[in-house]
Amino acid sequence: MFKEFTTNNQKGGPLKGLKVLELGSLIAGPFAGRLMADFGAEVIKVEPPVKGDPIRKWRLLHEGNSLWWYVQSRNKKSLSLDLKKTEAQEIIRELAKEVDIVIENFKPGTLENWGLGYEDLKKVNPKIIMVRVSGYGQDGPYRNKPGFGSIGEAMGGIRYLTGYPDRPPTRVGISLGDSVTALYAVMGALMAVYHRNNTGQGQYIDVALYEAIYSLMESTVPEYDKFGVVRERTGSTLPGITPSNTYLCRDEKYIVIGANGDGIFKRLMEAIRREDLRDDPRFDSNNGRAEHADFLDSVIGEWTIQREIGEALEILDEYNIPAGSIYSVEDMFLDPHFQAREMISEMDVEGLGKLKVPGIVPKFSETPGNINWAGPKIGEHTEQILKETLGVSDLQYTEWKDSGVISDHESLRLKS
Repeated sequence: MFKEFTTNNQKGGPLKGLKVLELGSLIAGPFAGRLMADFGAEVIKVEPPVKGDPIRKWRLLHEGNSLWWYVQSRNKKSLSLDLKKTEAQEIIRELAKEVDIVIENFKPGTLENWGLGYEDLKKVNPKIIMVRVSGYGQDGPYRNKPGFGSIGEAMGGIRYLTGYPDRPPTRVGISLGDSVTALYAVMGALMAVYHRNNTGQGQYIDVALYEAIYSLMESTVPEYDKFGVVRERTGSTLPGITPSNTYLCRDEKYIVIGANGDGIFKRLMEAIRREDLRDDPRFDSNNGRAEHADFLDSVIGEWTIQREIGEALEILDEYNIPAGSIYSVEDMFLDPHFQAREMISEMDVEGLGKLKVPGIVPKFSETPGNINWAGPKIGEHTEQILKETLGVSDLQYTEWKDSGVISDHESLRLKS
């Protein structure tokens, strides 16, 4: 039923051979690293000793590790360094010679203070690409303000538009700002790789959380510029696009119907036996329908409230109307389409057994992504990376471990 991944060997993918060094913590930067790792990139995640990435302790925990960690950090290698120590900073500079991309989401200026900024790493690897994720960007008057995804969502405009007009703005129940920013980070990184492969030139990419959200704001800017219109919260509707709404069914479940295309609207009216509205010239185009949105929504709502959601969906499917129920995660687990598309996958986690996690997006015909292993233990790959990649001697490795510059899983296990 679920696709199972149990191998500890990195499989191929479209990014196989690409080497990524991930600095920073929590969501936006590490999510970008996870997406690259899903598709075959070798991602070395740098974590502070002992505590590791704070996301290890977020939400539901199992034996001290959050389940979110396994989703966010699958396919990555963990290198545990104390970046405040000069020896650790030198290790990063040495690794920068070996990698293609560095992802970081520290507060602007932090890496420069450690001698690890773009200009610093460019000196040791002129072709390096650095993806810099922050709340407000690397310059501008807000550069030094602390920024989280929630603040980016607020400043970028999506919080203002989310909710109902008679209630305070609300949020989506996930870290949307961080995730959208991560998508831009990956897109920017791969565009920079393409440019570097053609020219030999590296560069840095500046991705701001608020700008990633702001980029989604459709026509709000020209609407304000030319007509002074400020788009407001409208609940489950999109003003000017009709009908497209959420409707209550008899079994108290909600159905989403999008019938704002001219032909689709006519089919919907046939499906609900309102041929009189199908043939009404007022509703031939979206502009006319938008002027009577409340009326049309009431007509559709009267039809849905008389039917359980399964019956409503069956009728709408028969007439080829875009419609669907609002899924919980339980609905996703039960849905055959999620299973057929391998969108709920399974991987082995030591001490936990098999754990179901989100599948790979998007799908590749020839070089698909893979989930090769669960998120690593703190410092699980420290020794491997330093000795195999940088050629560090046993003596040097022991000295660094004793002084707290590095840590590995074995030393943390013994301390606990």
